[in-house]
Amino acid sequence: MFQPSVPTVDISAVPADAVLLDVREQDEWDAGHAQAAVHIPMSQFVARIGELPEAEPLFVVCRVGGRSAQVVQYLVAQGRSAVNVDGGMLAWEAAGREIVSDGGQAFIA
Repeated sequence: MFQPSVPTVDISAVPADAVLLDVREQDEWDAGHAQAAVHIPMSQFVARIGELPEAEPLFVVCRVGGRSAQVVQYLVAQGRSAVNVDGGMLAWEAAGREIVSDGGQAFIA
């Protein structure tokens, strides 16, 4: 079956002021996320699509990039500009990008 390519960007190319959409589940989010990220779990995505920021492109992230790729594919089909963050939050951490815990405590992994 043909799968259209998903726009993807390396973590190093994500601008500091990018609008980051985190589609991981609540427990993953609570464990650590990018401070300015918008959180809409993939399992609730269609029901909460009205909460998406207007900014384009949206940089979509999950743990390693699989779920975010699916969300990007959906958004692109809806006419939105979105890109998948290659490697997800694991790559975000590995690159030394700031992460905050659910309590708002900043840390660098």
